[in-house]
Amino acid sequence: MPNFDPAIASPWLASLRASRRRRAEAARRARRKRAGRGGASVLLAAMTLVAGAAVAADGPGGAVAPGGTGGAALRAGAGGSTVVALQRALGVPADGVFGPITRRAVRRFQRAHGLVVDGIAGPATLGALGIAARRASASPRRTYLARTGSAGLLARIASCESGGNPAAISAGGRYRGKYQFSRATWRAMGGVGDPARAPEAVQDAMAARLLAARGTSPWPSCA
Repeated sequence: MPNFDPAIASPWLASLRASRRRRAEAARRARRKRAGRGGASVLLAAMTLVAGAAVAADGPGGAVAPGGTGGAALRAGAGGSTVVALQRALGVPADGVFGPITRRAVRRFQRAHGLVVDGIAGPATLGALGIAARRASASPRRTYLARTGSAGLLARIASCESGGNPAAISAGGRYRGKYQFSRATWRAMGGVGDPARAPEAVQDAMAARLLAARGTSPWPSCA
């Protein structure tokens, strides 16, 4: 009989060990694949929850009122025909610019009708007012300047007053923003806060409103 030394691994034992290693590696790959599919499912579920929260943000119970706007929303600084319709429905001056007066009226309406009180006229708020919004303009510039034909004049005033810089502040700090409003004039036009910190589109709208009300007299050196 041949003598087998137990200290020396036979070819059969080496093959068995290699087979075990292959099975273990295959099991690890299968676990990783299952974990990847599970992670994708979790991510999909999270995205679904976020989308649902976005729909619910502008109305109780996530419901969008009849006459919704397909996701359109009007907020401070917006302008256009839908803003005019919104202002008429709320009973405030219909100047086509979503300013502080309009925002306060929106908040009052939302509070009275059980909507989220955020001052933004989203789908539920517009739907409750019976307004079907077109795509809202982010800037009131077209509403004021195109209508009045004053774009070129206001551009020259802004260039003279501040070099067209919306954040400009005069040396003494009294005159602020692209059109160098005083705080008193800014408030008289319906502005809130610091003119130099307001969005440029809002400054354009306020300047156009001031120009329509008082002509070029507020800018005697630049008009």
